Amino acid sequence: MNPRCVYLVQTDTTVGFLSQDKAKLNAIKGRDPTQPCLKSVATCKDLQAHARVPNSFKKWVRYAKKTTFLFPNGEALRRVDAPEHAAFLRPFGWMYSTSANPTGKGFDVAFAKAQADVVVEDARGFFEAPPSRLIQLGRNRARRKR
Repeated sequence: MNPRCVYLVQTDTTVGFLSQDKAKLNAIKGRDPTQPCLKSVATCKDLQAHARVPNSFKKWVRYAKKTTFLFPNGEALRRVDAPEHAAFLRPFGWMYSTSANPTGKGFDVAFAKAQADVVVEDARGFFEAPPSRLIQLGRNRARRKR
């Protein structure tokens, strides 16, 4: 498995493109190449390699489900809880993740499959669900963004 390929995967919330090549993901979505993307990780250990979790939020980050955290260092990280998605991520350690639709538009299976280098479909198939919560963490304060 090549980390630079764009994978079409059913995440725990919605259908998404995953890759370690952020510029490629942004080009597919039709957005600014420098726009940040969230990173998905399978374990807390992988998460700690990218950002330091403030002491007051360690337990929350560890047990949160379907939640993306914006850390003080500017990283947007999400620890995946769904077993199927976590199993896909584990060999890579981390991957940039974004929804599998053009910016500002809805999900279209034909578009998503045409843009992906590799389609990974499991028994669940592809479905849309509400996006993850977005929480900005400070040293002692947390703010819900979405």
